[in-house]
Amino acid sequence: MLQIIAELCGGVGLFLIGMTLLTDSLKSIAGNTLKALLTKFTANKFKAMLSGIGLTILVNSSTATTVATIGFVSAGALTFAQAIGIIIGANIGTTSTGWLVAFVGLKFSISMFALPLIALGAIIKLLCKDRLALFGLVIAGFGLIFYGIDVLQAAMAGFSEQSDFTLLAYSGFWSKILLVLIGVVMAMVLQSSTAAITATMAALASGAVDFPQALFMVIGQNVGAVSITVLSVIGASINAKRTVAVNVIFNLVSAAVAFILLAPAFIALTQQVAYFQDFDAVILLAIFHTAFSLMGAAIFMPMIKQLEAFVIRILPDDSPSILACLDETSLQVPSAALQSARQVVHYCLFEIFSILRLLIKEGILPKQKQLDELDQVIAQVEEYLEKIALVGHSELKKSFLALLRVMIYVRVLRSDLEHMEYGCLLRTQPMVYQLALDYVHIIDNYMEYGMNLTDLELISHLRDELNNLKKWTSNHRAEIRLKLMEYSEVHQLSAAKGLELLAAQRWMDRLIAHSYRFSNVLYESIDEGH
Repeated sequence: MLQIIAELCGGVGLFLIGMTLLTDSLKSIAGNTLKALLTKFTANKFKAMLSGIGLTILVNSSTATTVATIGFVSAGALTFAQAIGIIIGANIGTTSTGWLVAFVGLKFSISMFALPLIALGAIIKLLCKDRLALFGLVIAGFGLIFYGIDVLQAAMAGFSEQSDFTLLAYSGFWSKILLVLIGVVMAMVLQSSTAAITATMAALASGAVDFPQALFMVIGQNVGAVSITVLSVIGASINAKRTVAVNVIFNLVSAAVAFILLAPAFIALTQQVAYFQDFDAVILLAIFHTAFSLMGAAIFMPMIKQLEAFVIRILPDDSPSILACLDETSLQVPSAALQSARQVVHYCLFEIFSILRLLIKEGILPKQKQLDELDQVIAQVEEYLEKIALVGHSELKKSFLALLRVMIYVRVLRSDLEHMEYGCLLRTQPMVYQLALDYVHIIDNYMEYGMNLTDLELISHLRDELNNLKKWTSNHRAEIRLKLMEYSEVHQLSAAKGLELLAAQRWMDRLIAHSYRFSNVLYESIDEGH
């Protein structure tokens, strides 16, 4: 018996390692495909659902799809309503693994092919780089998955000979509940509903459990999958919690309806209809698993708006903050994390330019609380950028480095705010003040909050106008300085006051120069991305 348990654990372990290799490598190969699928093909709820199905099949993981969705909702690239459609689709897409196991993994003894696949994948990983190396891990992952299934099936065959599951009959209500709870525990222990369902399929194929028992265990495994996502968002942003709440509601309601209606219907079909009595039980289980998710989609797709309103009501956002974008779960999808960080960096820029606008036009200094909050956001986004891992994501490295360069100028422009008193002082000097107003006029035209700072043409115009202003200040610097000195003499200002006026002029010159360099860096980063 101990040997059988060891084989069971080993089979599950091989399967999980294979799934991890396969999923992580496919996510890396997909790169910006994650973003493209989730942001371009979600115009309506049905397209959002289809995107969720397609992406989950692509990366072989509903968790990866959920995490990516959370990240892009946090970054503002997706609405919460779009996210609901994607989550529903992800639950349907994840059933594809069950079909693969039913038709391939349990129909043939493929261990003799699985081991060469593992070897081939390892060789490609060692000899190649970038995407080819990742493709090697995909091949090795497939090999490990099927080898793990083969080990698991053999162990289940031995387990069925030495175990008696007649106590887990499905005739009574509490027996069904017990089977569901077993499924929940399996998914929680294995941290994967796919692995738990695969183990159930292997048990069914070997006779360790019968078809009705397997149905109720699968219901429990879908519920158990919810606990994995719930644990992943403890302490996460409100957007992450809302997205996971949708997943929880979807799975719990679907499980309840499947328990009451769908499972009894499938049992009745296999017991009373001759055609289904001869049907392969493992394939019927895969059909049930898909029907489970399709039924949930049929329930929730017509009422997405109501579901959205309900989730927002039970999880209100009491403290709206740009820091909600910096969701830790998004770090698992670098393209989502990068977009989240970019949005926060742009927010910092808009905040700095808003402060400068009020300072120069109205003479209003910001409150210390506003500056402290800005410093907190800058510090948080810098920490977040340090956590973004881009191993195997060479196509994102340019964008990442470009964002770091922009971040440097966020810091430079923030340091210019340390001498904001000069902004009030230059308002007393018509010539310098006109220069400051020209600067603010340019900022007003191009740096309104919500504008697209990835628009090449927009940033090109901003750069040209700031460059022209910078050239003008360089050409007239001596003239302005002379007029300031004359003003000091005529009005008999103290030497200290005269020096302050000259310092205010230098501050304005630096601010224009720094803003131009920032626009130039932003332009170059967008141009490289194109």
